[in-house]
Amino acid sequence: MRTRDIGLAGLIVLVWGVNFAVIKAGLHGVPPLLLGALRFVLAALPVLFVSRPKLPWRLYILYGLTISVGQFGFLFSAIHVGMPTGLASVVLQSQAFFTLLLSLLWLGERWRTSQLLGLLLAAGGLALIGMAHGLGMPLLGFLFTLCAASMWACGNIVTRQVAKHGPVNMFAFVVWASLIPPLPFLGLSLAIEGPEAIRTALTGFSWPSLLAVAYLAWVATLLGYGLWSRLLARYPANQVAPFSLLVPVVGLITAWVVYREQLNGQQWGGVVLLMAGLLVNLQGARLWSLLRGQPAPARTG
Repeated sequence: MRTRDIGLAGLIVLVWGVNFAVIKAGLHGVPPLLLGALRFVLAALPVLFVSRPKLPWRLYILYGLTISVGQFGFLFSAIHVGMPTGLASVVLQSQAFFTLLLSLLWLGERWRTSQLLGLLLAAGGLALIGMAHGLGMPLLGFLFTLCAASMWACGNIVTRQVAKHGPVNMFAFVVWASLIPPLPFLGLSLAIEGPEAIRTALTGFSWPSLLAVAYLAWVATLLGYGLWSRLLARYPANQVAPFSLLVPVVGLITAWVVYREQLNGQQWGGVVLLMAGLLVNLQGARLWSLLRGQPAPARTG
C-alpha cells in the first residue's frame, strides 16, 4: 500500500474513532432519533451534485433502513442511555461476526477455522463486557450497541448484493441511500420521543449541536465512507480491513481525554478478547499458513 493511502487509512481511523465522542456531544439537547434524522438530511444534500448509480431502489431502501436507521438509531440510543463511548466503539466492531453469521445463513458462505476461533474469542470478550454492566455501563446500552452491530452487519449483506451489479461508485450510493433514513427517523422520533421533545430540541438548537450533526453527516459518513470505498477499490479487502481494528483504540483514547471515561479490569479483559477475535478473524489463516511454512492464502479483492 502506498504511503499516501496509508495516510488516508489513518485519517479514516481518526475520523471514525472520534465519531463516538461527537455523538455524545450531539445528544446534548437533541434526542437520539431526531439526531439521526438531522444527520442524514445533511448527508443527503450532495444528491444535488452526484449522479445516482443505476441500481434497484430496493437496495437503497434496504441499505438505508439497516446500516443507517438500524445501526445509528440503536447506537445513538445506546449512548443516550449511558453506554460509554469508548466501549461503544469496541462493541460495535462485533459487526464483523454478525456479518459472518448472516453470510452463512443468507449467502451460504463457508467459514474458515480461523473465523470460528475468532468468533469464539469475540463472544468471550462480549460476555465479559456484558457481565460488567452497572452504573458505568447500563445493560440496556450494551444491548442497544449489539443491536447496532447486527444492523451494520445486515447493511454489509446488502452491500454485497450491490457488488453483484458490477462496479459501483459506493460514495454516490451512500449519498443517495441517505435519502431513505430521514423520514423513518422522524416518524420514530415523533412516536417515541414525542412532538414536544422535537420542538424543544429544534427551538433550542445550538452551534455545538449543528457542528456535531455536520461532523456526523459530512465527515464521519461521507468523507469516511468515501475514502474507505476508495481504498477498497484499490487494494484487496483483507489489506484494508485490518485498519478498522484501530478505530476502537482511537475511540477509547478520545473517550478518556474528552469525557474521562474509565474501564474496569473485567471490561479491559473483554476488550482484549474481542480485539484478539477480530485480529484472528482477519489474519488468522494467513498467520497459520506462515507458521506451518506454507504459502499464505491468496488475497482476494
